[in-house]
Amino acid sequence: MELEEAEEFKERCSQCAAVSWGLTDEGKYYCTSCHNVTERSKEVINTDAIPNAKIKTINRGLKRKRKHEKGWDWYVCEGFQHILYQQAEALKALGVGPELKNEVLHNFWKRYLQKSKQAYCKNPIYTSGRKAKAQHAEFSDLAPRSPGLCERKRLQSIWRTQHLCLYVVLRIEPRPHACQVLEDDLSQSDWASEPELLSDVSHLSFVESGAESQPDAQTQKPFPITKASQRESASVCSGSLDGVEYSERKEKGVVKMTVPRTLAFCYLSLLWQRETITLSDLLRFVEEGHIPYINAFQHFPEEMKLYGRDKGIFAIESWPDYEDIYKNVIEVATFLDLPRFPDITEACYLHPNVLSMKYLMEVNLPDEMHGLTCQVVKMTGIGEVDFLTFDPIAKMAKAVKYDIQAVAVIVVVLKLLFLLDDNLEWSLSDLAEIHNEENKQDKPWFEFRKWYQVMKKAIDEKRQKWEETRAKYMWKSEKPLYYSHIDRPVVYKRREMVVNLQKQFSALVDSTPTIEKKSPSSFQFNWAKEDADRTCFHGHSLQGILIKKGQSLMTKNSLYWLSTQKFCRSYCKHVTTYEESNFSLSYQFILKLFSFLLRIKTSLLHEEVSLIEKKLFKKKYSETKQKFSRSRKVRRH
Repeated sequence: MELEEAEEFKERCSQCAAVSWGLTDEGKYYCTSCHNVTERSKEVINTDAIPNAKIKTINRGLKRKRKHEKGWDWYVCEGFQHILYQQAEALKALGVGPELKNEVLHNFWKRYLQKSKQAYCKNPIYTSGRKAKAQHAEFSDLAPRSPGLCERKRLQSIWRTQHLCLYVVLRIEPRPHACQVLEDDLSQSDWASEPELLSDVSHLSFVESGAESQPDAQTQKPFPITKASQRESASVCSGSLDGVEYSERKEKGVVKMTVPRTLAFCYLSLLWQRETITLSDLLRFVEEGHIPYINAFQHFPEEMKLYGRDKGIFAIESWPDYEDIYKNVIEVATFLDLPRFPDITEACYLHPNVLSMKYLMEVNLPDEMHGLTCQVVKMTGIGEVDFLTFDPIAKMAKAVKYDIQAVAVIVVVLKLLFLLDDNLEWSLSDLAEIHNEENKQDKPWFEFRKWYQVMKKAIDEKRQKWEETRAKYMWKSEKPLYYSHIDRPVVYKRREMVVNLQKQFSALVDSTPTIEKKSPSSFQFNWAKEDADRTCFHGHSLQGILIKKGQSLMTKNSLYWLSTQKFCRSYCKHVTTYEESNFSLSYQFILKLFSFLLRIKTSLLHEEVSLIEKKLFKKKYSETKQKFSRSRKVRRH
């Protein structure tokens, strides 16, 4: 209503040059962009309805406005919690069970806050040495605060830090078996019995989402809040109370929370629930904009002012890297001292037999190859429950890279069938082409050459679109960041100028800079049999590649070359080196194809292929190792 009454005022703001005005309680015009209050005021036609009480209203309105500009007293961990909440909501929208947010992620985050001594303990690091007084306040919602919620008597800093993760829990639902195991472990573990730790927040009354009941004023629980002077004593170099302290903190043994580690928390929750989302899928959904990550801070409530050192903590200007997130997953799980995760059995999506079938469909390979991948999984032992199940408490905590492992099994099977030496695969393609021409009514034999041509065209088109999308991505957020309140008008003015220039340029070139948001899917390719332009090879036969020997099938190819003859020593960060010039073109194409699907480095997939080959050809590797040791002895003598 105020904006409609101020439409008649068309002058530009003296600070930011915007024409967007509102009215204060005293009737003066203020800029909604930079909150600059002018001397001009709206004429009041009838003053009978507003007697002397008008002066008090003016004073209260101005105070509320200055308080709003100053923002809430908030801590860095609250910002990360808000990001985790938004990511959990996004995963829920993708089809993940609601218990992941309400139970698993909540318990992980609660455990992190307690392990890092930020909450759920008698002396949190933020409140030690500070005096506080108890006051009453109402608690009307468990979701993260937003400008639309009733926050007249909002929760203050100490209470929020001690019971911070309550914002994540929206309702209590029956826990599945996996969640019950986690809850039992959290209640029985060593950290729950430490003398400094507070009991759980059972003394608080939980209000379910959508409930309209309000707590009785006589039964409200008192909680401590910080003094009003605490905000004035906070550092002027950050919007949060501990932004400067957090950015400089280097405490040994404590895993510091970062934006990439929010994805580690999400993946640990997905892994605990054994959801049908791999790590590569999670990172791809982040790139496609389905999960908040880049500029996630712009979803913070308006009252959470973010500037100065907060920019270096929450602003991310790079896409998440697979290896980086994987290392963070191990670090977070080890720091939290999590129990053994639920078993990964053959019925789970993350089992290599299930994932290999998914990726065979993804890259348009024959269905008959699935039997061979299952045999390789059985012979190498990578399908065993103890091998697949993540156990952070173990001496050498190591999570299986389920997606990379499944793809590596397919690469090994392709080498068993076609050798991939730039010779045999093309000879077998000639035989398959002749047979398919002579027997058009029969089931077609799989032709490697034709598959290579179809996949190369498809992957080149997909890669080009991916690179164009990345090049067009707008890294700057809609919510500008500034270093202090003094810089705020300048930053907002520059941001408005940039937006205006973008609109003008878009109008000139007749294009919009916005990127279309694709619908989420586990598959990046859809191979329909009705599509004449792209051949579907799912139903093709391997008969031209396999031969019968008794009751079993054998490959025509009796040779095999190992991806590596030498592994690096244990103190190296990598297992083996990968140089394209040392390998055939067919092998390079296969690695690049799968690496693009998973958004990983080619060397990472080559490394996993080498590890599976080492388990599959133990005897050959041991003979090679003996020959190498003998040659070294001869050279010494």
